[in-house]
Amino acid sequence: MEIPKELLSKEFLSQFKSEEDVSKFLTTLHSRVLEQMLEGEMDAHLGYEKHSASGINTGNSRNGKYPKKIQTEYGESSIEIPRDRQGEFEPVIVPKHQSRGLSIEKLVISLYAKGMSVSDIEEEMKEIYGITLSTSAISIITGKVTQAAVEWQNRPLESLYLIVWMDGIVFKVRENGKVVNKTVYLCVGLNKEGIKEVLGMWVGKTESASFWMGVLTDLKARGVEDILITVTDNLNGFTGTIKSVFPDSTTQICVVHQIRNSCKYVVWKEKKEFTSDLKNIYNAPTKEAALQELNMFEQKWGAKYPYAIRSWRANWDELTSFFDFPIEIRKIIYTTNLIENLNGKIRKYTKNKLSFPNDEALKKSVYLAISEIEKKWYQPIWNWGLIFNQFLTIFENRIQV
Repeated sequence: MEIPKELLSKEFLSQFKSEEDVSKFLTTLHSRVLEQMLEGEMDAHLGYEKHSASGINTGNSRNGKYPKKIQTEYGESSIEIPRDRQGEFEPVIVPKHQSRGLSIEKLVISLYAKGMSVSDIEEEMKEIYGITLSTSAISIITGKVTQAAVEWQNRPLESLYLIVWMDGIVFKVRENGKVVNKTVYLCVGLNKEGIKEVLGMWVGKTESASFWMGVLTDLKARGVEDILITVTDNLNGFTGTIKSVFPDSTTQICVVHQIRNSCKYVVWKEKKEFTSDLKNIYNAPTKEAALQELNMFEQKWGAKYPYAIRSWRANWDELTSFFDFPIEIRKIIYTTNLIENLNGKIRKYTKNKLSFPNDEALKKSVYLAISEIEKKWYQPIWNWGLIFNQFLTIFENRIQV
């Protein structure tokens, strides 16, 4: 990078009396450059420049700044981060919860993780940051993510997870000249510290119990010896597959998935009443009370919707496993909402991609999305102290503290 001549003039350099003066100047310069880049990001976020008349009545605007301490090669520094009234601004060059600014390489990868295409990143870098990078250079940088994703996918795992939620998310991928549906299989584990982590991702075609067998076998090969509770949808054969790999696991089928499946063939005008009656089953205080509610439900709806009753009775043991646990544990295992929430956030990061050119591109994008999402998973789940003590009481022979 060419240094402006005025910065090397005798008049300008005469102000520096020591190396410490130079370091202070470089620290200040670094801070001011970051602040200008953040202002450029805010302009792009709002869609108009500061003080521009085009921002009037747009629904969002600047809302002052807040200080943030950052670490640089010249020591600690303080910068001003702009914010918007709706609280939607997510800085890229200095990410939230991080004390260091991003290098150009990390900046490109961060933009790619947020769903931007290579050409979009090229334009963004030039327009906001004044940095010119070719599409080929950006492709080389994002290509490095593939190796990081492979290392992440093959990393050793802990020997015990208290809960593992499992679900699939469907994407469109080009294959042999056609666009086909591919499923990304995901597992989220809850460890002994109460922290959630994505254990891995696996790409296959349609979701099936046989594919999940390979997923579970991979978890075991990477060090997982025991899973106390698994939470899944009611995919045919899923429970048997889990038991064949982790025979001691308590299997819980997602009650919300079951309700959705039960309502598929209910006429619209009766759906609200039908769903309300179903809630009496899983909101019952005990498994015995839930069975009584199911019997009453069958008396009312059985003749009209026999399929729904048969499905509940066929999956009854796995649907009601959560009744064997205290209320605090029940709330986090009766549904796969946690992993569905993860799926929704992944969709948010990949929404700009209507289809992926191949499996590798899909894996790269999903891995980057997961990396961004997991940055916020640094605290234990709510009420963890009480929940962990409940696990210790129930599974005292299987948890080593």
